[in-house]
Amino acid sequence: MNFDMIFLRRPLVLVLMLLLGFFAMNELGYRKLANPDEGRYSEIAREMAATGDFVTPRLNGLKYFEKPPMQYWATAAAFSAFGESEFSARLYTFLCGIACLLLIAYTGSRLFDQETGALSVLVLMAAPYFMMLSAIVTLDMGLTFWMTLGVCSFMLAQTTSSPRECRRWMLLAWAGMAGAVLSKGLIGVVFPAATIFLYCLLARDFRLLLKLEWLRGLALFFAIAVPWFALVSLRNPEFAHFFFIHEHFERFLTTSHRREAAWWFFVPIVFAGFLPWMIALLPATISGWRSPALPGADGSTFAPLKFMLLFCAFVLLFFSKSSSKLPAYILPMFPLLAMVIAVYLKKTKARTLSWLLFPLPPLALAGAYAAWIAPAQRFGDDFARQQLYAEMSIWVVAAALLIASGTLAAFFALRNGRKWLGIVVVSASILGTVALIQRGYENISPLQSGHATAASIGKHLTPDTRLYAVRIYDQSLPYYLKRVFTLVNYVDEFEMGQKAEPQKYIAQLADFPAAWNAAGPAIAIIQPGDIESIRALGIAFEVIHQDAKRVAIKKI
Repeated sequence: MNFDMIFLRRPLVLVLMLLLGFFAMNELGYRKLANPDEGRYSEIAREMAATGDFVTPRLNGLKYFEKPPMQYWATAAAFSAFGESEFSARLYTFLCGIACLLLIAYTGSRLFDQETGALSVLVLMAAPYFMMLSAIVTLDMGLTFWMTLGVCSFMLAQTTSSPRECRRWMLLAWAGMAGAVLSKGLIGVVFPAATIFLYCLLARDFRLLLKLEWLRGLALFFAIAVPWFALVSLRNPEFAHFFFIHEHFERFLTTSHRREAAWWFFVPIVFAGFLPWMIALLPATISGWRSPALPGADGSTFAPLKFMLLFCAFVLLFFSKSSSKLPAYILPMFPLLAMVIAVYLKKTKARTLSWLLFPLPPLALAGAYAAWIAPAQRFGDDFARQQLYAEMSIWVVAAALLIASGTLAAFFALRNGRKWLGIVVVSASILGTVALIQRGYENISPLQSGHATAASIGKHLTPDTRLYAVRIYDQSLPYYLKRVFTLVNYVDEFEMGQKAEPQKYIAQLADFPAAWNAAGPAIAIIQPGDIESIRALGIAFEVIHQDAKRVAIKKI
């Protein structure tokens, strides 16, 4: 019996085996926390666990209301259960990524068949962008899980033949939306609600709105989502305006967050993110849009692929229109697009699929060459950076060669009609690629993380040492030192917190010498180019650590 026949008989079992292999291969605790996101969100969770205040998030000791607390709660719980480490900091994000894989496996199996469910997982596992972000501390993977739970539950509710089961799925969909709101705000409601409205509009049938379990669903949604918003507003009067007006409407409509980009910014991210199936994305989208509807619970019909595509299109257009753009914003598209591609792969002949992979080996080899020569070309006479990136490039070259060899092997397997073998080889090679790049990234840790700086400072740190961050803030330093810094002449994302608690920072650089010269030991972080200007303030210090991004000085 060949491999394809084994997979056809037990596809989900083999997918789960591949998942277990990925879990064993992914060393969450190997890399140091990188700036800015990993340091920022890990530190907020650390301060929650340390203070026991799970209502008011704080970053570096200052109130921080940019995002809701779902991930902070989960990571603080991981810290309490497993201790503070890089593994614990990344655990929630990683589990959310695994949960997305399992969700689309189950949903694909229920909406279509087991083969489609298994293919959905293999496609998403072959999306390097999704798999890399599953091992990085950002809020977007948590949002993606809760959003995927809500959308998948909604689709299952529309296609079940049991009214009782439909009600249960709809309640789970409401719970998923509440979790999404607690993960990243109002988009947890806006995205699914807009998709449902657009679907009804295109279908010219609004009877779907009658099936949403409004009374029970809203009661469950409010019971999950509202308590924290009510408590944090009562304790912090400034919260409501900052969170709902500044972080939602001003972020979307203005460039106040300095994250503007071209309208097409996310399009190449979507295509490159689905490497190696990026060429399949367009035909899969066209095929999915034309797919027939499935029978619903009451004799009505529902087209899940069209619904998924509407959701993805709305997410893409929403963030493309937004004045604030970051690459991870569109991550919620990926699990649903993986199902769309999976349906296309299932019905497409193996030999046809082989041509979709044909361009990838030469592209990967070109990428390997570019990665090899990039450090010398980019950094020129900056030999310290050049060396760090050269050490990383070895791993990137190995990753590119793995993609080239893996897709080439898959190409020949597909040419010979071995569809499942080819698709599994593709997914396995991408997982190996992700692991190699993650290992290589650790080589530039001195630039991306404050771990080494914290180790140097720790040798001089005493319980009564005052810590200052002068015109610079390293997101990972408070986490590694388990201490907060007094900010000096630095605002950025701390503006709201500084206005709420002005006694916790020093606004003017001219006021720094008085604080520095007060009785007791002191250590400060400054920028490398600021050494002489800080010395000109008339303060005495010695340098205890210096690298390309930060300098630590000690009072003498």
